[in-house]
Amino acid sequence: MENLKVPTMAEFMAEGKQPEVLFWVGCAGSFDDRAKKITKAFVKLLNKANVEFAVLGTEESCTGDPAKRSGNEFLFQMQAVTNIEVLNAYEVKKIVTACPHCFNTIKNEYPGLGGNYEVMHHTQFLKTLLDEGRLTVEGGQFKGKRITFHDPCYLGRANNVYEAPRDLILKLEAELVEMKKCRRNGLCCGAGGAQMFKEPEKGNKDVNVERTEQAIEVKPEIIAAGCPFCNTMMTDGVKATNKEAEIAVMDVAELIANAQDL
Repeated sequence: MENLKVPTMAEFMAEGKQPEVLFWVGCAGSFDDRAKKITKAFVKLLNKANVEFAVLGTEESCTGDPAKRSGNEFLFQMQAVTNIEVLNAYEVKKIVTACPHCFNTIKNEYPGLGGNYEVMHHTQFLKTLLDEGRLTVEGGQFKGKRITFHDPCYLGRANNVYEAPRDLILKLEAELVEMKKCRRNGLCCGAGGAQMFKEPEKGNKDVNVERTEQAIEVKPEIIAAGCPFCNTMMTDGVKATNKEAEIAVMDVAELIANAQDL
């Protein structure tokens, strides 16, 4: 994150200040080379909008989502309680994250373990910044481009967040084209439920390829995603269908940041 302003909660605490929002980076956004680009794009937008934000840095650990989804409730609770103790010690009130898995877990499962926070997905937060006039969006290089949005399961069906990412795409003056299976009827990319970390079971076709083929049907120039796992699966699907030269897979934050030449 060289050349980018990314303060930690510890630094804010040392100055006796509280940030407006804690940016929960997540495992993918911290360690996956592709997802790091999403993290950087979002940080650039936060800096451009003059948002006082902080990260936990080395004090952040996995939310426990993969452990819980794969059936290890004990490990999940150990990971969750560790995070909750850190968050509560810093008196965190508001959290934003670019990962729907982190979003869903902190929003819906941490309260039962003593972690109560206002949690926003990064597309919701960016839309709020736009609505408040703190951030402006121009179409730039994406004006008139055909973009289809793949609904992440934990953002869409699990939490009914459908409009924020689409509103942001429309702000780019792009042509939003919907897949036949979208919103509540969207198809999983195949990475949820800790499937991200294992090879798929034998079958006729990988789920991510099936989902990518549904996207290809609407002839997009860009498949937009709102989840680092979905991004990986759809990118692999584009490779598997030999469409790399024609279709890009990008996070909504990257679209907004690139349109601003950030």
